Amino acid sequence: MSKFSYSNIPKISFLSRESIEEIVNISFQLLEKIGIEVKFRDALDLLRKAGCEIDEKRSRVKICSDLVKEAVKSAPSSIKIYSRDGKHDIVLEGDNVYFRPGSAAIFILDSETMEIRDLLLKDSKDLVTVVDYLGNIQIQSGQIPKDVPELISDRFRLYIPLKYSVKPVFAAPLTFEGIHDMKKMLDIVVEDVSKRPIAIFGVCPSPPLKWSSLSISNLIDCARYNIPCELISMPQLAATGPSTIVGCIAQHTAETLSGIVISQLANKGAPVIYGGSPTAFDLKYGTACLGAPEVTLMVMGYVEIGKYLGLPTHGYLGLSDSKVVDNQAGFETGIGILIGVLKGINVISGPGMLYFETTQSLEKLVLDNEICGYAYRVARGASISEEISPLEIFEEAVNRGVFISLKHTLKWFRKELYFPSEVIDRKPLKLLLREKGKTNSLDRARETVNRILKEHKPEPLPLDVEKDLNKFINTIAKKHGMKEVPV
Repeated sequence: MSKFSYSNIPKISFLSRESIEEIVNISFQLLEKIGIEVKFRDALDLLRKAGCEIDEKRSRVKICSDLVKEAVKSAPSSIKIYSRDGKHDIVLEGDNVYFRPGSAAIFILDSETMEIRDLLLKDSKDLVTVVDYLGNIQIQSGQIPKDVPELISDRFRLYIPLKYSVKPVFAAPLTFEGIHDMKKMLDIVVEDVSKRPIAIFGVCPSPPLKWSSLSISNLIDCARYNIPCELISMPQLAATGPSTIVGCIAQHTAETLSGIVISQLANKGAPVIYGGSPTAFDLKYGTACLGAPEVTLMVMGYVEIGKYLGLPTHGYLGLSDSKVVDNQAGFETGIGILIGVLKGINVISGPGMLYFETTQSLEKLVLDNEICGYAYRVARGASISEEISPLEIFEEAVNRGVFISLKHTLKWFRKELYFPSEVIDRKPLKLLLREKGKTNSLDRARETVNRILKEHKPEPLPLDVEKDLNKFINTIAKKHGMKEVPV
């Protein structure tokens, strides 16, 4: 038998090549014939200079397909996001997969009462501390604390992760002024964020087929600052988007491509991420669901289009619409995370999130970290080679009656087997009862959260950097009536 070596990596697909090309063509027609609404002078000026047809009364811009293709071509296919310590850098390209918690939570599931309440600055710090510890979640996400003035909540959304974690961070400006302050905060930490981006900012078009002045202004500023910008189109199946999955994907494609055009007109080569957060409208309850199977299909579809266009991708998966950490939260999260990893989505946002993308849970974060690890192992697949499965080991094992004592087993078991943390129960019942009693996964997750918050000490900022960052945020806070920053 000749020497052999094969790698078997499981993948998942949804749309055919022909379907992808057809949806892209439909989106081109949407942009050329219907256009997109843009109510921001700087953006309109950029589009006008590029030769776009503009209906001044309706602020509707028609964008030709040649301009779209040129913009996509100039956008980078690989984006490096740096970390504060240089040890947690990530590269968004190909099928690399990284996780971050669901972002922009305004509530938290209280660890003691297990009831949903307003999220506060202390909760933001706790969330960041836990994520800093977890090995399968590589990116921080800023949340929206209720104990700071709303007009500056976006600054605090960035401040907490910058101060209390070394990992890259996702945040989003929520005001016209916010992005400039947030850029200054990043510069304090890394000197020049345009050369060493440690953050991703997000902007969202308004479905259907329009951009608000705030979002488009932030998109242009991100491009000019060279801050990687995640385009998060949010069609809602049967509400702000068509009642068909393919129709919503086409709308998403048109909205996202329009953002890429504007970004590249503002700064050719500006880094953009082909992202999204579609939902499914539940007509019975009037709710916007993220754990629905239709959402998973929409995310798979637009991600395949993003990959077809050669751009880094993002998707909201691993969230649950449940209000507690229960079986529903488990299966909605597990299915989404596994599909996202097998799809090779570069950034998957969702761990920890409950209640229609409004609520974070420390316990769910810990449990979801385990699901992420499980999914990574599945995605690693299995290899076939003479070294991995030599015929000699079978002869030796047959003589001994077991494989466990073989040198081959000692060499390979750690490479092949995934070992979860103690949050996952693999113990025999007698041992479990003797040690702690019959606990469930939520109990073990809560114990892990308490241990992390008690023992884990994130690497601090250099003293001079921390001093400058604190001074900057305190100045902003005092201008808006805060006497002190409580964290």
